[in-house]
Amino acid sequence: MKKNDAIITVNPINLQVARIRIAGDSPLIMHRWSEKAKREMLDKMTGKAIKEKGKARPLREPVAEFIDSLYWMNGKPNEKTETGFEAAIAQGARFGFPVTAIKKAAISAAYRTGKTKDMASIRGAFFIAGEGPEMLTEVKGGAPQMREDMVRIGKGVADIRYRGEFPNWYIDLEIKYDDEGIYTLEHIVNMINIGGFACGIGEFRPEKDGQYGMFHVESVPEK
Repeated sequence: MKKNDAIITVNPINLQVARIRIAGDSPLIMHRWSEKAKREMLDKMTGKAIKEKGKARPLREPVAEFIDSLYWMNGKPNEKTETGFEAAIAQGARFGFPVTAIKKAAISAAYRTGKTKDMASIRGAFFIAGEGPEMLTEVKGGAPQMREDMVRIGKGVADIRYRGEFPNWYIDLEIKYDDEGIYTLEHIVNMINIGGFACGIGEFRPEKDGQYGMFHVESVPEK
């Protein structure tokens, strides 16, 4: 060791894992971007949609749109029909929701309600475990139902959307946090709880002038 070399001590992060359950106070409406919708957006960006202008639009397939609106964790049917959907449910298909949306609701609500003066510090305070590239956590409480909604997609332009809805739902979350950080587990759990009231998740949530996707923390870890 040279005379001027410094000795640096790397202090380990005191990571802890807690499991909580959030329970829905209003139905959760799904709206996952389908491959078809992504392709149509790309066509508009690349000019392909302009070249094909004037061609007859393909017929709507409500059940297929409903199936594509869901975040499938497994068992998504190749046959996008009522029969295919019912078979998938009978075979134990699982559905999820992005954990990033739940965390975003907690952070946004904490900032809006004055629980914190900055959002950057909360972003690194805790993380929610998720599966796959979309970071999904399972939505439980029964199979989704198809709903039909009238929506506005532009000035004076209306359309119909077919999406999945969970009338009664709950989600078990696995939270990883620094036990010696500035935000305690109690802070984090309460942020998630207020996030379920002030922001919500999914379509037509309070953050977007709706009242769907609201939830509360139903159970917390034992101390």
